[in-house]
Amino acid sequence: MKIAFVGKGGSGKTTLSSLFIRHLTANEAPVLAVDADINQHLGAALGLDDAECAALPAMGAHLPLIKEYLRGSNPRIASAETMIKTTPPGAGSRLLRIREDNPVYDACARPVTLDDGEIRLMATGPFTESDLGVSCYHSKVGAVELCLNHLVDGPEEFVVVDMTAGSDSFASGMFTRFDMTFLVAEPTRKGISVYRQYKDYARDFGVALKVVGNKVRDEDDLEFLRAEAGDDLLVTVGHSDWVRAMEKGRPPRFEMLEAGNRLALQSLQNAAEDSYAHRDWERYTRQMVHFHLKNAESWGNERTGADLASQVDPAFVLSERYAEVSTAS
Repeated sequence: MKIAFVGKGGSGKTTLSSLFIRHLTANEAPVLAVDADINQHLGAALGLDDAECAALPAMGAHLPLIKEYLRGSNPRIASAETMIKTTPPGAGSRLLRIREDNPVYDACARPVTLDDGEIRLMATGPFTESDLGVSCYHSKVGAVELCLNHLVDGPEEFVVVDMTAGSDSFASGMFTRFDMTFLVAEPTRKGISVYRQYKDYARDFGVALKVVGNKVRDEDDLEFLRAEAGDDLLVTVGHSDWVRAMEKGRPPRFEMLEAGNRLALQSLQNAAEDSYAHRDWERYTRQMVHFHLKNAESWGNERTGADLASQVDPAFVLSERYAEVSTAS
């Protein structure tokens, strides 16, 4: 299942993403983690030092390889150069699976060892000064969107994506790729205003959205979030000595995380699993195609010089049955 963490800058979404990843690993679940934030901090939150974070390969730098691999033998795609971030899979396309080895992971993913196991970590790469005036951050996350479109996941597998802050997470169709979106909100007017904005987008496309209240100090904070988020408020997280130690670079073993926060993380997992159990694969594929056609008409056809609508395979529906069939080569 695919899970996104979103929220305004400073809300704690990267910290909660990393805690959730550690929790899943402690529960022996296979995890592919993706740092898709404009500020790349997930690696550090998972315990990597500065040199290790700097050494993470940027997915955007490997976009030609990603396109060529995912294209496979799909006859509807004339060349890798005509693929854009929303290009959907079809007959002949190669799909990515969480537990397999493939050239995309070889180039873009790195193993990260946690207390209770190992995960794969991928990163878009930071938005640097050299990008100013020549590209936007959405071009950076295009590699993530293309991979998510071609990634088939099973019920006991997890893709966890730390998204960019604010409403930029809804700037493309990528927000429809997730079984559950956790919006991390502080008990403030600004924190809850981001939730209202996200809720409107999510409702229009049937996206499952739950609020995780963070930095909740007292009953007044809790009542504020309840009044503003209603039934969308799933759990709240308060002060954590474990997190404070992690932020100083010397966390104790994950099993020492406070009991209340461990229960909150389990609630997140339960909500994600319940949402995945109700995934409509046909609608999931249809939404993918919708955004591809939209992008093709607005800019893709002109940029590539091709009719990108012809890339859509009307008979193809991504489904769980592909999860265990590897086409890696």
